[in-house]
Amino acid sequence: MQTINRNKLFVASCLALLVTSLSFGIRAGLLGTWGTQFNLDKAEIASITATAFWGFPLAVIIGGMIVDVIGMKKLLVMAFVFHLAGILLTIFAGSFGSPYWALFLSTLLIGIANGTVEAACNPLVTSLYTDNKTTKLNHFHLWFPGGIVIGTLVVYFLGEKIAGTENLSNWKMLVALMLIPTFLYGFLFMKEKFPVTERVASGVSTGDMYKSLINPLFIFMIICMFGTAITELFTGQWIGVLLGNVSKDALLILAVSTGIMVVGRAFAGPVVHSLAPQGVLVMSAILAALGLYILGHSGGNMIFIGALVFGMGVCYFWPTMLGFVSENLPKTGAVGLNLMGGAGMFAVSVYTIFMGGVYDDKIAAHLPAGADLKLYNSPEATESMKTALAEANKTAGPEIINTTLILPIVLTVAFIGLYFYMRNKKKVALA
Repeated sequence: MQTINRNKLFVASCLALLVTSLSFGIRAGLLGTWGTQFNLDKAEIASITATAFWGFPLAVIIGGMIVDVIGMKKLLVMAFVFHLAGILLTIFAGSFGSPYWALFLSTLLIGIANGTVEAACNPLVTSLYTDNKTTKLNHFHLWFPGGIVIGTLVVYFLGEKIAGTENLSNWKMLVALMLIPTFLYGFLFMKEKFPVTERVASGVSTGDMYKSLINPLFIFMIICMFGTAITELFTGQWIGVLLGNVSKDALLILAVSTGIMVVGRAFAGPVVHSLAPQGVLVMSAILAALGLYILGHSGGNMIFIGALVFGMGVCYFWPTMLGFVSENLPKTGAVGLNLMGGAGMFAVSVYTIFMGGVYDDKIAAHLPAGADLKLYNSPEATESMKTALAEANKTAGPEIINTTLILPIVLTVAFIGLYFYMRNKKKVALA
């Protein structure tokens, strides 16, 4: 009889999340290239980017509702198929039909794949490590920033040779690199035996699971997840665009912020043990706000300091939010975990679409009166138009960052309230 090998399952889960993050990092590095090659404005780029963030919640919420029924293994086979289809469609974007719609659909498929990975792997990790959930979720989720670091460094160091202005079509080779970990995790998951979810193993009924979702504490955490996800993921996905005209090393800025996230999540155990999840969230919100302030008000090497502080801030947001819910609201089960992830990604999607239009408006405001932004973005633009557009981008990018700064400031207040609520709750329990 085949036994459950939790180490192999954990490694395969990390590889699946690596594909998720590579899609984030590589695509973030290619947004500018796509805009140039296919003549896409910021609103069109934003709508393409946003599809990943609403494909994700669609998949993670539906996956959370069915994972207890069909099992985690079948969900992960579906994730493999969606990843494969999305990557291949991206590679062939521009080869037939509208490049915009090819990129739109491929990003949607990858978003669905990414959400399906989370829908299965978050409850898988908590089922494999019931005695150490928040720490192991941090260890699992370190592969998200880890993949972004790998993806952005690949674009930075190979992009000029592979996807440079002389041969823009060769960016497809960068996207094709994602096929390697995709086939690896698909192979590993198809071989292994899976456990049932923690909720099923503990005997909590489906009815009790759904009733627990109306707990005021859970609703509060869902609302906070909107802010933590936007702060981390909107900034991360757009940093190359927002700061591309402020620093020639915009992708390295993303690599610095995500690199510190990898280190932080690797050593999450002592931090979580010392501060408890709610204490970690307070610290994270304060540092995220400080980091965004520096990014939005600095130039030169100070931007890298801002990226470092920002990375320290958002480092623990996502896995600690999930860990808090899993530890303090265990009856919410896989649905609770996946609603948290879905809510976060849905918020990023809405915010990204909205801010794409705001970004275009801010750019236009810094161009000569009556300027046609499409013309300024087109290959026919004159040198003076290109210079004016670069200056407008240089000013507008930090303005978007400063607008987003409001979120971690509000989160700081909310998490301080959560910290005192949990401390008082513990005192009452001990009394």
